[in-house]
Amino acid sequence: MTAGGGTGVADGARAADAGASPPNDTQPSGEVVFPTREQYVAVVGGYRGAGFEMCADLCGVDYLAHPARRLPEGVQPERFEVVANLLSLSRARRVRLRVQVPEADAVIASLFDLYPGVEAMEREAFDLFGIVFEGHPDMTRILMPEDWEGHPLRKDYGVGRVPVQFKGAPGPR
Repeated sequence: MTAGGGTGVADGARAADAGASPPNDTQPSGEVVFPTREQYVAVVGGYRGAGFEMCADLCGVDYLAHPARRLPEGVQPERFEVVANLLSLSRARRVRLRVQVPEADAVIASLFDLYPGVEAMEREAFDLFGIVFEGHPDMTRILMPEDWEGHPLRKDYGVGRVPVQFKGAPGPR
């Protein structure tokens, strides 16, 4: 796991293996961490145990047009990214986790067991980007019809057009 933004977050793999809680109260709020897909649930579980009571947001991002974006050293850019924002209301702290998800294997573990409130957010990311959340209790479409083909927020999704007909401009009154 790599930390961004100059924060001193401990290496996620060591923290998960040692059973340590990720951040402590001496670190600034607004941390950004980059766990791998394999570390994702363990790192989030560590934050949960450290007092981050709420997953405020979880979404997908398609970086098709930005493959060479800047990421911390050691983080391999992939087409998709899953971003989760965790809050500690008792400590007034926030952490954002950014996980790279490859296009060829757009699968990541679900956070449903840790934060049941992510149920709809994970379904939305699945519906609109095609990112599958393994272990989700109901991985079905939430916004688009069940028979819809494709995922509309992917950058390579064809843009449909509905012809708009305008009446002639009204004359003077």
